[in-house]
Amino acid sequence: MRTVDIIQKKRDGLELTTEEIRFLIEGYTDGSIPDYQMSAWAMAVFFKGMNARETADLTMAMASSGDQIDLSSIPGVKVDKHSTGGVGDTTTLVLAPLVAAAGVPVAKMSGRGLGHTGGTIDKLEAIPGFSVELTEEQFTRQVTEQGVAVIGQSGNLTPADKKLYGLRDVTATVNSIPLIASSIMSKKIAAGADAIVLDVKTGSGAFMKTLDDSIKLAQAMVAIGSEVGRECVAIISDMDQPLGAAVGNALEVQLAVETLQGNGPKDLEEVCLTLGSHMLVLAGKAATAEEAVSKLQELIRSGAGFRKFKEFVAAQGGDSSVLDDPTRILNVKEVVPVVAEQDGYVASITAEEIGVAAMMLGAGRETKESQIDLSVGLRLRKKSGDAVKKGETLADMYVNNTGSVEAVKRKVLDAYRIVSNPVEPDPLIYAVITKTGVQKFV
Repeated sequence: MRTVDIIQKKRDGLELTTEEIRFLIEGYTDGSIPDYQMSAWAMAVFFKGMNARETADLTMAMASSGDQIDLSSIPGVKVDKHSTGGVGDTTTLVLAPLVAAAGVPVAKMSGRGLGHTGGTIDKLEAIPGFSVELTEEQFTRQVTEQGVAVIGQSGNLTPADKKLYGLRDVTATVNSIPLIASSIMSKKIAAGADAIVLDVKTGSGAFMKTLDDSIKLAQAMVAIGSEVGRECVAIISDMDQPLGAAVGNALEVQLAVETLQGNGPKDLEEVCLTLGSHMLVLAGKAATAEEAVSKLQELIRSGAGFRKFKEFVAAQGGDSSVLDDPTRILNVKEVVPVVAEQDGYVASITAEEIGVAAMMLGAGRETKESQIDLSVGLRLRKKSGDAVKKGETLADMYVNNTGSVEAVKRKVLDAYRIVSNPVEPDPLIYAVITKTGVQKFV
């Protein structure tokens, strides 16, 4: 088998065999296939695409290229949740303990933030003492005993994907749906989940900017799940404005606590209940999404979700007492309000600009090597549809580097579009995609 023949075959729009895809991934992982040939193949895929079977084969080849987590010793159906990333996406911090409190084991590997997109691992590390590093044995034992564990991704999880993603980033082949879908799903499958709920963001702060592209990506990932024997559901959710009311690591921990105590922003609560309901259904803990939502709401009302959050944090070495007063982890020099320059109504908030503003304060990374400040960020006081008066606070900046204040303030103001007439906010949930089809809500 020759790499050049595989490149030519895909260049001509032909279907690759399972063996050809496996040969390509194994060779690229062990270094016998050079970057320039893999670049040519990736560009051929970019233009010619892959069918569902090819994409599933690529996913499994990458999942098999490194370590795979065995969760079979943990009782029950293990359901993972993955978000394609956004601004203020605090869902894992709420969902992991809430779904675990419903009796569904949550064994999750998460990543760090890069650019304007926050990372779950960074948020959890804002809690003093919290450890994101557990051995596989510790990880499975904690999920068995506590029902939930969230750790950083293993160094040798899907090494083929790490190499290929880095190559795609510098060869203009990132925006290929088969390559995006297989990249995401290879990590989920290697992490050992029985079933997967996907939160595919759409809008200005998302990777996929249009609803059509978001649905195509969701369909590709659900199709992979079907091909490889995993139950999979995808939710298309809005990221035209930040989700919730906080952007920044410690601030999002505070927001998660408020949400688990029933006092969180309604948009974050709705997205969490939607995702969590499908997790419960896939795990066999509810017959319908509506029944599952009721169960999750009761776990919030009773305090069981918040208690599970404290148990989970303590199990991973964190100081769970700070969750009773999360302001203790907001170690900043000052809180600076950003005030409206006119009367009107908030028509939109450009999510990506808010994410960049938080990064400018030090809450995010410009490169993988960047150091972040876990305390800084933005607390949004006005969201789309809200009325606002001139001089009223749109957002609070939690600041340590005072030299960045004016530039960040301008960035936040530019992100807000205020109009004279009342407006309706965008929907939060646009569609649900299963193996049987697409259910649109707009």
